[in-house]
Parts: sequence; structure tokens; C-alpha cells
Amino acid sequence: MAEMIAPRQGYGEALVRLGEKHNDVVVLDADCAKANLTTMFKGKYPNRFFNIGISECDLVGTAAGLAVAGKVPFANAYANFLTGRAFDQMRVSVCYSNNNVKIVGHNAGTSAAQEGATHLPLEDISLMRSLPRMTVIVPADSLEMEKAVEAAYHFEGPVYLRVGKLPVPVVTKREDPFVIGKAKFYKEGGDVSIISTGIMLDEALKAAEELETQGISAEVIHVHTIKPIDAEAIIKTASKTKHVVTVEEHSIIGGLGSAVAEVLSENCPVPVKRVGTNDRFGVSGKMDELLDFFELRSHRIVSSAFELLKEKAPV
Repeated sequence: MAEMIAPRQGYGEALVRLGEKHNDVVVLDADCAKANLTTMFKGKYPNRFFNIGISECDLVGTAAGLAVAGKVPFANAYANFLTGRAFDQMRVSVCYSNNNVKIVGHNAGTSAAQEGATHLPLEDISLMRSLPRMTVIVPADSLEMEKAVEAAYHFEGPVYLRVGKLPVPVVTKREDPFVIGKAKFYKEGGDVSIISTGIMLDEALKAAEELETQGISAEVIHVHTIKPIDAEAIIKTASKTKHVVTVEEHSIIGGLGSAVAEVLSENCPVPVKRVGTNDRFGVSGKMDELLDFFELRSHRIVSSAFELLKEKAPV
């Protein structure tokens, strides 16, 4: 059984290591450092940590100013408030101005769980993906989160990094490469392609195992970078299997499913099923309950694959 670790744990630890190696790293937080685990960085580098308070617009604006001054700021807040309230500051002060700011959205997806329905960000990827110059990264687990933090620092330009709060299975490996904009093939198959992002990689792999028992060969690809998306990998797998299921812990509008459909409609038209939340707001509950409620589970991926395979593939 896979080890369960919270992605925010990997984020906090990676941030400290980054601070040890690079004096230009600064961390800003919207008065939620304990929840975001940026307290790790604050404890070691208090002079490079800034609590801006519950003011996401000021958080992003201040981060942009620090970037202009030559620093590499990591601006942290709850994803729902950060991407919603500070969208204008990210649009103008960060992206339009092309400032080297790392926007970090915490409590992402269903990991906000019992904090309330309005706290569940199921639209954040869509919002961030719409911004010119913004790179959008959604790691699968704590281990990949560590690599993403390092990669975001070395990437010149605006980055949105999505971070989950609660423990999830660690399904990636230490030796797995992490390159911004490059997807990773986790399993080869010939009948259907399962393209996942974030914590849904675990469910995608489980679905592939289930499909295998039923005589269906599934190819599994993990897309940790939603923008720029790895169009080459998506076209390659779709050309091979002719059937694609996308899986995300996010709305099917504007997220991974939309990005994949855009690539395929222009380059390799094949049937696509999108697994995610279907144009609705979140609800309160435990994380496992919400994953069940929204049917973000392997059984839904399996049923989506079978629905596709009943359709006639394009010639």
C-alpha cells in the first residue's frame, strides 16, 4: 500500500531546502502559514518571510514588487481566495508585467473538505490557465511537489502551483524525471488512454489495473503541467489508442479535460470522456466523502472507458 503524505508537507520541506541554497527566495503568506506549512520556512528564515495578512490582493501586489527588486517570491494563500480575489493583480502586476512570481494555491480541490463548500477551489486551474504567460503545475503527490517547487524556482516567469492539504498516496518515484511542460507515461496500453493530473494519478492507475482484468489495455499518462500542455505526448497516445479519458480533481470546464480536448480537436480528433466535477460548486464533507460524492474514483474512469469503447473510433 502506498505511503500517505500531504502534498503541503512536501511543499514546506522543499521550500526550506530552496531557501538554504538561494538567498533570493522570499515567502509571503496571507495569514495561513500554519495551514500552508510555510511556518517551516518562517522558522528558519524569518527575515525572508512576510505575513501580509488576510489580503490576497496585497499579497500578490507585494510579491510582484519583490520580483521587480530581484527576489523570487513564493506567494501563498488558500487557492479559492487567491485565484478569485487576486485575479486582477495576477493578470496585471504578475502576468502582463511578466514578473517572476510563484503563486501557490493551497487547500486545493477536495482537500479543503470540511472547511466548507465555498472553500473548495474547483475552478482555480481554469482561471490560472486563462492568463497569458502563466505556467500551471498540478503535482500528483508530496514527492512530485518537492520537484515542482525546485523547478518553479528555476523557471523564469509567472507560475501557479496547486497544493493539496490532506494526505494522499505517494505514487510517483524519487527517480521519476520532472520537467515543466513534459508529461510522463506511467503505463503502456493500446485500447484507451487515461490522461490524469494531480492526485487523480492514483485513481487512474487503479482504473488501468481494473480494465486489465477485463481485457482492456489502458495507457496511463500523468500531466503535471496543465500549461504549457504536452501536446506531443497527448497526440502520440491518442493516435495510438483512439480513445481518451481525462481525469482531474477540478471542473471539467477549463481544466485538464478542456486542454486535452483543445489539442485533440485540432490535431487528432478522437472520442474523449472528461472525468471531473461537472459545472457545480463544492460541498462540505471529509475528503474521501467528497471524492466519492463527485465520483472522482477509478470505477468512474473504468465506466467512462467502456462507454468510449462502445463508440466507433474514427478511421
